[in-house]
This record gives sequence, structure tokens and C-alpha cells, in this order.
Amino acid sequence: MIYRGFKQEAPSGVVREDSFKHIYSQFFPKGADVNQYAHYVFNTFDPERTGIVTFTDFVIGLSVLSRGTIQDKLKWIFSLYDVNCDGVISKDDLSRVIISVYDLLGKSVQPQVDESTYKQHIDRVFKKLDLNNDGIVTYEIFVEACKKDDDLLQSFDVFNTLL
Repeated sequence: MIYRGFKQEAPSGVVREDSFKHIYSQFFPKGADVNQYAHYVFNTFDPERTGIVTFTDFVIGLSVLSRGTIQDKLKWIFSLYDVNCDGVISKDDLSRVIISVYDLLGKSVQPQVDESTYKQHIDRVFKKLDLNNDGIVTYEIFVEACKKDDDLLQSFDVFNTLL
């Protein structure tokens, strides 16, 4: 069923980022801005940055998120947040992804989320992740922080609905 749906949307067997964004936008309310978040998700499915996602890439990504171990999921989530692929999550990386998640909500959320709300959210999450207060979060520190904090682990359940 997944393969038929993929082939229907991508008869060539591959999806480019613009098509991925179009497909992704169909799952969110009208007025939601999916572009940036879909870009980050696309990059996790295309780690070599070839500009295309094959059906195999897509299924592997979905498999990790739906049936992977906690370690597999944490690795995927880390790659999502490591926006510039430098091997660490900076506050800027985290900010970009969190803001893109707020953009997914669109104008349908009441009351509207203002800049101070998401800045507080970013500060709170980064403080939880940056265990040694050096301004960056390595993969090892990310895993350690997540495993120590049940709230953080539960907050990643959002990925089950955003894919």
C-alpha cells in the first residue's frame, strides 16, 4: 500500500524536495507553512544530500520512526535537529526546527503563538539538552539528556504524527 502510494505520487520512483513538500503539505491545515519542516524531514531521508529520496530511503526512514529502537529514533531525531550537518546541535539549529514546527500549526491555533512563546520553548529545551552548558549538544550528550528526561522522550512522540 505504501509503495502504491509512493509510485502514484512519484512515478519515476524518486521524490525531489519540491514534490516531497507538496505531498507533505496535504497532511496539515490550510494556512500551515510546511516548507521548512518538510525540508528538514526530507534531509533526514536523504542523508547523502543527493536531492532525491527513493522508495527504499523513504521506507527505511519510516521504519526507524515507527519500529526502530529508542537509539535508532534518537539518531534520526538528532539528524533532524542538526540542521547544518556539523555533528552538533546548536541553539540556532534547535530554533530553526522548533519554529518550523510552530509554522506547521498554521493560523488554526488559538490563541496565536507569539515569538516570546516559542523563544521560551527553545530556551527551555536547549537548557535540558546542553548538559555541560557549552552552547552545543553532541550526539552523545543528546542521547544522555534524552534518556535522563522522560518529558523529553515523550515530546519526541510528536514525530509519530508529523511524518
